[in-house]
Amino acid sequence: MSASPHDLQLPSEWVRRFAPLIAKGGKVVDVACGKGRHLRLLRGLGFAVVGVDRDVQALDAVRGLDGIELIAQDIESRPWPFAPGTFDGVVVTNYLWRPLLPALIAALREGGMLIYETFALGNERFGRPANPDFLLRRNELLEWAMPQLQVVAFEQGVVSRPMPAVVQRICAVRQGREGVRLQTDLPSDAQDV
Repeated sequence: MSASPHDLQLPSEWVRRFAPLIAKGGKVVDVACGKGRHLRLLRGLGFAVVGVDRDVQALDAVRGLDGIELIAQDIESRPWPFAPGTFDGVVVTNYLWRPLLPALIAALREGGMLIYETFALGNERFGRPANPDFLLRRNELLEWAMPQLQVVAFEQGVVSRPMPAVVQRICAVRQGREGVRLQTDLPSDAQDV
């Protein structure tokens, strides 16, 4: 069963699950934010939100909404526009540009939360993306984050919603914030591959 266009505009279940762990009232960036599905969610949770994307037309979907700052920039060809320690949360979905990964961690304040979900090897059997340059290798997010962040949750496998795909996802906190309150009663639809 394929996803309806509406389903693809709903916030990710992974982001919805872990966004409440970000420091109350904190500042959060949505990287490659597209039309702002997570910007709206995060703003609704009381965060100060910043969206960055190179697609100016996509940004028009949220331009002018109160409490949302937008930056139109190609972060693959221009420098990362944020200073280290700027954010309490960094959210990334359906996007992978490996040279940016160190800047994402650096952008987190002490106690800042990284929520990341994107496609992994094996997704090519379901369609796009199929290029291995844009698909995570097995355990790649985990191995990348572990030296610098405390992992709260990690999953990889096949999901059925919002469409069949192979994904990898992580929620991790920059050291310095002890006692992260976990939400363990929410189901996951990932199956190990």
